[in-house]
Amino acid sequence: MLHLIPAPLHRTLYRMADKARRRWWRIRKPRRRSVNVVAFDRHGHVLLVRHSYGRPVWALPGGAIGKHEDPVAGAMREIREELDCELMDVIALEACEVDVHGSSDLQHVFAATLAGNPQPDMREVVALDFFDPAALPPGCSRLVPGRVAQAVRSRAATGSE
Repeated sequence: MLHLIPAPLHRTLYRMADKARRRWWRIRKPRRRSVNVVAFDRHGHVLLVRHSYGRPVWALPGGAIGKHEDPVAGAMREIREELDCELMDVIALEACEVDVHGSSDLQHVFAATLAGNPQPDMREVVALDFFDPAALPPGCSRLVPGRVAQAVRSRAATGSE
């Protein structure tokens, strides 16, 4: 149903909703669950995205998952919804609590290989690019470099490079 909203209006609504939820999180301090995916193409480059809301940084794709949703299924769903792409060779890297604007977010982090060519949905994700994991661009979110390095090490250890 949300696809019926014109993309420019959808982006505006995302920005408004993001500001409201950040305020709400500071007041209510909810416990949440989410996924981040360090996604590689067949050449070993890592996919980073820019969202239509929040700070204009390069970030890992992912998002919130439901209370009872399996984290791997959530990671695959987020990539499918935001980038119209599938994942292969999914490896769980870690699950860690991160403070996000006052809320406690249990973040499940995965490494995976992309199956197909990702395309930004131009609603939540407005740009994407591939980068050499050893030469990430300036302006990455603070968690990106460590998570990319962790994914590179994990893929090397399992022979998934």
